[in-house]
Amino acid sequence: MTATAAPALPWMTAAAALLDRVAATQAEAIETASQWSADAIAADGLVHLFGTGHSRIPVEEMFPRYGSYPGFNPIVELSMTFHTQVVGANGQRQAMYIERMAGLAEVILDNFTFGERDVVMVFSAGGTTAVPVEFARGARARGLRVIAVTSVLQSMSSTIDSVVGNRLLDEADLVIDLCTPHADAMVDIAGLDTPVGPGSTVAAVAIVNSIKVRTAQLLTEQGCMPPVLTRSSAVGTERSRILFDEAYREHARRLARAIGQRGGG
Repeated sequence: MTATAAPALPWMTAAAALLDRVAATQAEAIETASQWSADAIAADGLVHLFGTGHSRIPVEEMFPRYGSYPGFNPIVELSMTFHTQVVGANGQRQAMYIERMAGLAEVILDNFTFGERDVVMVFSAGGTTAVPVEFARGARARGLRVIAVTSVLQSMSSTIDSVVGNRLLDEADLVIDLCTPHADAMVDIAGLDTPVGPGSTVAAVAIVNSIKVRTAQLLTEQGCMPPVLTRSSAVGTERSRILFDEAYREHARRLARAIGQRGGG
């Protein structure tokens, strides 16, 4: 008897194929991003992570999470990432409007003092809205290496905003392609003319965890691995508590350098 896929699994099938594409085509870029990240963290620097909209998800995935460690600095703006109030005050229309505001990225960047070894990683599946594009541009103007995690097909299917003047992938030193289709959604349903089930989040989360793990390998080889947030089921209650305290203390120490000279923002 031939097994047939359950009706609920088409998205999982598409997601598995997407991750295979990422692994087959982006391994070299992920390795480079990991090398840059390890270099920055080993030099007492930071890898700054920025995203708007749903691109805050991979930012939060990097730190703080179980199995993550200091050295990665998440930067998100609540006004562009708060999506549960879809309409009304704090609604989605306002968030989408704000992330298209030219000049706002410079205001955000000016809150930080960046170290010469720091790296910036910017996430945007579409890669054409003003804030992420200008955030990358501003980081490069400050002499930082910029990694863009974006969908090349999505980005190239959109028209460049004349005010912004470029795509995110044009403002980066390294591009990691999410490999998602131009619509992002991956599943076509008979009788429905619009695809459903986006793929950019699962691809972005897979990419950042790959970078996280490889960076940890490189830092461990150099003897400068920071403490890892670890569940008590793996290391015991007391050791877990110590690791959390040490990791948060280390993050605070590194971040103090980045914001201290700006008066905390």
